[in-house]
Amino acid sequence: MTEDSSSSMVGAPPAGEPDELCRLTATELIAAYATRRLSPVDVTASILGRIHRLNPALLAFYLVDDGAMAAALASEARWMRGVPAGPLDGVPVSIKDSIAVAGRPMYRGSKAYAPAVPSSVDAPPTARLREAGAILLGKTTMPDLGCLASGVSSQHGTARNPWNLARTPGGSTSGGAAAVAAGLGPLTVGSDLGGSVRIPAAFCGLVGFKPTQGRIPHIPASSMRSAGPLARSVADVMLLTAVLSQPDRRDCLSLPFSPPPDPTPEAPEESVRGARIGLLLELGAGTPAGPEIRAAVEGAGRLLAAHGAKVEPVPALFPEDPEWAIETYFRARALSELQHLPPDRQAAAHPDVQGWCGGAKGLSAADLLEAMNGLDRLRVHVNDAFASLDFVLSPVMPMTAYAADIAFPDRDRAWSHLLFTAAYNQTQQPALSVPCGFDRDGLPIGLQIIGQRFADHALLRLAAAFESLRGSRASLPVL
Repeated sequence: MTEDSSSSMVGAPPAGEPDELCRLTATELIAAYATRRLSPVDVTASILGRIHRLNPALLAFYLVDDGAMAAALASEARWMRGVPAGPLDGVPVSIKDSIAVAGRPMYRGSKAYAPAVPSSVDAPPTARLREAGAILLGKTTMPDLGCLASGVSSQHGTARNPWNLARTPGGSTSGGAAAVAAGLGPLTVGSDLGGSVRIPAAFCGLVGFKPTQGRIPHIPASSMRSAGPLARSVADVMLLTAVLSQPDRRDCLSLPFSPPPDPTPEAPEESVRGARIGLLLELGAGTPAGPEIRAAVEGAGRLLAAHGAKVEPVPALFPEDPEWAIETYFRARALSELQHLPPDRQAAAHPDVQGWCGGAKGLSAADLLEAMNGLDRLRVHVNDAFASLDFVLSPVMPMTAYAADIAFPDRDRAWSHLLFTAAYNQTQQPALSVPCGFDRDGLPIGLQIIGQRFADHALLRLAAAFESLRGSRASLPVL
């Protein structure tokens, strides 16, 4: 185990590493392993070499696992015998700081938790990855307590976007998204409480999936947070979802296992034809989407309509402005976490996070109850609206990636830019970000597709169809 991955490689990086290997998806790697055209050893060595070169600038990883090459050798031996351990055998995967990996430190992005005690157990997503034969590359950076849509962290420093190092990769799965976008592994596992998988996916040109809460077991159990995959293709997200959604009794809120669809694409029109799709461009609250974002989302709607979907604009789905209720609940939640720590530990958290949490100190019990009641009203109203809709298309974020070194794009309304994503954690509906274009500066734009609660598989099929019709397989920036 080695931290500070700018100098944490086991041995020297391979000379003249074949960067082409770093561009392959997990689905392509598995196919190549099965035919012995590639070895997990060569792939892992190539990716580790790329981490060695690029991580000092990106700060995607805070720990590179020194067991990765040994795991790759074991995987190669299994493939040579024709007995892979599971559907991800030999595929390099990274894991977010806040997801426990046995024997590895977990800071949750904050000096408030330093020095970190190594985790005693694997969280359910980590356990499923090991069972499936994945190569655990290491742990990725995140902002303090996962409270931000940026990558600034008191513990790890500032993560940066591979498309433009002056911009943020998004948060809170900051380092994981930066890693996959830069070719530092084809898959990463993050978590999403208000958009923390979908936002960095949108900012980094990736596919990021927040399933129905409970679809992917996680600990501690939560009715709002979910672990979720990020990858460069919908097929890879399907593959990783199939692994992560295997049952784990430690999550008392998890859903019964339901196998995801086969990642082999079907005819796109079969998933699109007749779908009832709402086009949501205005929330009636929060930061309005910029013109380039709106144009990209509208273009996605026209494409799906041209292939048989019924796409119609829908009014704001919210019964009332949800900004106060959402931010009040999350501020109180974060403040409670900090206040469980000694004062000197609290003071070590990022100043912007401390200040944001401090806004909850004057709340009364009645305020918190009203916020929770507001979230209940939101949940009922939005689920009712989906009685006549199969899916909704919307922006993921109202802007593309903003400056890397700021915590909030708007200090006065810290969560106003998160309402397109955070609402669907409260309603527990599956939602996914898929690339749908670029802005004038060459930064990726993400399309959010929201499905009916529990209809995760239908959502994944529609996303795969959109990806196929648009030809939008995520590309890697030039680094």
